[in-house]
Amino acid sequence: MKGISVVAVVVLGMAGCAGGDDSSGTKSTTMDLLDSRPAPGRPTPASGVPTAQPGVAPGQERQIDVATLGYDRGDPDAPVRVVEMSDYSCGVCRQFHESVWPVLYEEFIETGQVQWKFLPFVSGQFPNSPVASEGAECTLEQDPDLFLAHHGVLWSEQSSWKTASDPIEFVRSSAENVGADMEQWDSCMSTDRRRERILAGTALARQLGVRGTPTFFVIGYQPIQGLLPTETFRLVLAAAVKDAATITGG
Repeated sequence: MKGISVVAVVVLGMAGCAGGDDSSGTKSTTMDLLDSRPAPGRPTPASGVPTAQPGVAPGQERQIDVATLGYDRGDPDAPVRVVEMSDYSCGVCRQFHESVWPVLYEEFIETGQVQWKFLPFVSGQFPNSPVASEGAECTLEQDPDLFLAHHGVLWSEQSSWKTASDPIEFVRSSAENVGADMEQWDSCMSTDRRRERILAGTALARQLGVRGTPTFFVIGYQPIQGLLPTETFRLVLAAAVKDAATITGG
């Protein structure tokens, strides 16, 4: 995802896996998000993600190149960019990927209106998340299509590995089942490079003040936390696309 850096944002919600689809607050949440839109004619920030860490002097914080992390889907020149931070063990994250994501992908990503970065975040709440995240990274290292298949299995079979005493057995077998080269995958898992990428994503989430998963940064807007109704996501993304067209004169 080109051009992503970080600016200070306010994150909503509490620590841990964020709450589910709460329609009682949908109207006010939607209005809050839409009210955070940039004024007409004011450029949308080219980023939505800060480098400043509380208590750390400017210039001494860890610099993280967001473009090298996670997995991007959609047109890199799309007018709207979203960064999703999810924990593979988070049940609400799984619900998003099973119910909301397919709609957003079809309507906004496939149509070239939105580029979406999935960035795995180990919240620390679930002991088996690091294995799942690192295993997915090693599949991604081989081939994006293999990653997407493995990514889907990790969500759909979350209950099989989330509380397993030996999660690596499931994560490895699922990588093999989607067609990964297991010699290459095992080699990746034995090195530090896959862990460094996950740690960098988690460090970024800490810098941003992310306190719950999933958290979505629609670049230039207030972040969205938790599983909001599909229609809320659609309204916000449609508004962002409209604003981008207004700003660029498209």
